[in-house]
Amino acid sequence: ATTAPRIPSTRLALHHFDSSYSLHLGELWPSVRAGLLCEQKYGALLNNFSALDHVTQELELLNATDFISEALQKAQQSQWGAAAKEAVRSSQEGCVQGTTVIQAETSPLFCASISPKIKCYTFPRGDITRFYPARPDTLGLLGYYLMDAASLLPVLALDVQWDDLVLDLCAAPGGKTLALLQTGLCVSGGHLAANDVSVSRTKRLHQILHNYVPKEVRETVSVTSCDGRDWQDVEGGTFHKVLVDVPCTTDRHSAMEEENNIFHKKRTKERQMLPMLQLQLLMAGILATKPGGEVVYSTCSLSPLQNECVVE
Repeated sequence: ATTAPRIPSTRLALHHFDSSYSLHLGELWPSVRAGLLCEQKYGALLNNFSALDHVTQELELLNATDFISEALQKAQQSQWGAAAKEAVRSSQEGCVQGTTVIQAETSPLFCASISPKIKCYTFPRGDITRFYPARPDTLGLLGYYLMDAASLLPVLALDVQWDDLVLDLCAAPGGKTLALLQTGLCVSGGHLAANDVSVSRTKRLHQILHNYVPKEVRETVSVTSCDGRDWQDVEGGTFHKVLVDVPCTTDRHSAMEEENNIFHKKRTKERQMLPMLQLQLLMAGILATKPGGEVVYSTCSLSPLQNECVVE
């Protein structure tokens, strides 16, 4: 035992992924595997609290584009195309064409309620250019926050509206909390509570808020460090929207980084208990929500045990 070479946690993780995800994803797994092992590409989440004019120009000069507005434009074009086909079909049947178009215009896809204030710039596929570190403006606030662009998807799915009370149950290190503030909706009419069980990670959340958010806005965010599983005992049935971005196997990190790797042999029990922890956090998020409210559950893992099975 003392002379045998130690198997790196990253190799254990990749072996686990090969055996489980190859069955789950089938022929898609080789390309997904390559993606996991590639250098991570970041998106630049614009900070609406900073002076943005020159920041936006600089990013566009680098050939970066806002993937959120691009997605909305494609959705609208797709919807208009479907509306045109339906209008032709309706006219052939002797129906009023305007009715079809109005229905298309009022469809959820066409009237996407994503806040236009959220902007995240990314480089085109195949372009591995790195973003420069953000510089502070005259108030000391940084112009953009570098994060995995996919991490914005749970925030967009939460669909925050004006006057919503919002809870980010597992908030640290703070990227999604910052993105929620970028909508402006948690500041102008609603309220944002950010919680994480780890005191050290909550300190990092405080640091991000300090670097990106003015003091008067920071003071409207309630930051706590309690066990998210017990949240219903603190404020049950309180929030309109709850984001439950749970701890998981963080597949990319596990396949690439030895530090703090959950596939380390000393963390086997912790890894095996993840689905139960995730289930408890999701239940707490549901119980923290007002009747008629909405909960978004998210992970950064491909594991069905940590995703579909927990939701089911």
